[in-house]
Amino acid sequence: MYAVNFTEVLANNIRKADPSWPTQPCQNGWEYNFTDVPYATVATDFEWVCDHAYLPTLAQSIFFLGAIAGGLLFGWIADRYGRIPALAGCNLIGFVAGVATAFVGNFWQFSLCRFLVGFAFDNCFTMMYILGPPGPLIGTDGGQYDAIFYSAIYNFNRFGVIDFILEYVGPKWRTFVANMSIALFFTTASCALPWIAYYLADWKTFAIVTSAPLALAIFTPLLVPESARWLVSQGKIDKAIGILKKFEKINRKTIDAKVYQEFSDSCVRLQEEEAANSNYSVLDLFKTPRLRNITILLILIWMAISLVFDGHVRNVGSLGLDLFFTFTVAAATELPADTFLTLTLDRWGRRWLACGTMVASGLFSLFATMVPMGAYSATLAILGRFSVNISYNIGLQYAAELLPTVVRAQGVAFIHIMGYVASIVAPFVVYLANVSPSLPLIVLGILGIIGGLLSLLLPETLGHDLPQTLADGEEFGRGQKIWDFPCLAKKVDDCERCDDLPVERFTRATSKTSIGASLRASTRGELRSSMLNRSIRSRVSVRSLAQCKEEQVSAGV
Repeated sequence: MYAVNFTEVLANNIRKADPSWPTQPCQNGWEYNFTDVPYATVATDFEWVCDHAYLPTLAQSIFFLGAIAGGLLFGWIADRYGRIPALAGCNLIGFVAGVATAFVGNFWQFSLCRFLVGFAFDNCFTMMYILGPPGPLIGTDGGQYDAIFYSAIYNFNRFGVIDFILEYVGPKWRTFVANMSIALFFTTASCALPWIAYYLADWKTFAIVTSAPLALAIFTPLLVPESARWLVSQGKIDKAIGILKKFEKINRKTIDAKVYQEFSDSCVRLQEEEAANSNYSVLDLFKTPRLRNITILLILIWMAISLVFDGHVRNVGSLGLDLFFTFTVAAATELPADTFLTLTLDRWGRRWLACGTMVASGLFSLFATMVPMGAYSATLAILGRFSVNISYNIGLQYAAELLPTVVRAQGVAFIHIMGYVASIVAPFVVYLANVSPSLPLIVLGILGIIGGLLSLLLPETLGHDLPQTLADGEEFGRGQKIWDFPCLAKKVDDCERCDDLPVERFTRATSKTSIGASLRASTRGELRSSMLNRSIRSRVSVRSLAQCKEEQVSAGV
């Protein structure tokens, strides 16, 4: 406010302020407009407005710093002590910090709680899907989001059992369980979350209610078996077999003892292979020119996807419509996006689908700035959110397929963390709405188009064997043309005898491609993606079909 005597100003018949007058902080407090969000938020309670308007944005960035630290810490715990301790630990930290958020007294206490809640973010579940619908607006200062509500969606939706479920689900159902469970339950909870906030109408109660479900993680050791893959990686093969035998009883199946013996022998061989691969690190990805270019491209593309996705999620309050309704509609796009991807990814390929959806997201975002604010602008922005949802779900799978087996888990984890780095910037991109409501969408649109076009520089993986060694990674994709479309490639005739192929053939085809790398994969590794498992199976089918043809020819069929 201007530091002048307004009585004298009015007495002198001055009705227009002079910008040269000295200023001072507001002396009489603030009144808040609760029309859009009909209740007080943490920003209004602590008066994070005017000179302190940047604090909510800073708190959200601190949240992502916690996600990076938690990813490194609990990734190490998962590899050292097992998936169950890591799963229970990160959820319990999220529970305690989330509840404690309701009792903070200043910004730094709030930020510390958000930092610790970030530990649970993306560690409370082990899938490649990292969505981030936030929640209600903070105050009335240009559409900023409360970091409490941003993290609440993760706490409310996910309890960290998906990866374990996938490990014990047969290949026939793995795709359905992995993709559709997230699509259905995450979408349902995301759509319900704003209305929970609306009816609770208190940010402290909301923080407690959405953090409380994480306390269920204390029952994890009683309900969820330890990862058999991790047990094998630790040489505890007998314990792994014991878990498999429990599922044998649950499924009322009888498994020949010979099968378990073959499994045990295979585990020993895989441990030896793992020991040979232990000398590699993520730095090996940067030692050869072609593999280095692919790795850098994957990092840039994933950072663009992460920033665009998170930006769209946070920008929903600046679209000119009712926040709660708009948030619900935007969150609902996850279900059709996941369904669309499940139906098309193994038909259309990765490269052009990633490019098309990212470019579409960018164009929709830019078009949203060219139409009147309101229904038209919001519709185009939501279409941009739908498109980037698809790109997001392709991203890490594409990385896991392109990186060689010997460094795949480490490489995927590194790329994933770089996505967190980009997400730290997202709150500040949305904060540009204080300058102009169009600026966030312009930035997101440009980044989306750039990220999509960069995808065209990557080789296609559909229909190709995954690279296993660093040499394979260096040579992978040579000879591919940019206009190659997998869906237009000549299809191989079906082999009627392929259904009769022995199980050992599939074991040999996948041992180096997936299982070997999974022995050291942390909760942030390659097996977080159900679509990765599906893509591995597609490679197996191609290889087994070729072997079947060779056998038929040699047998005179």
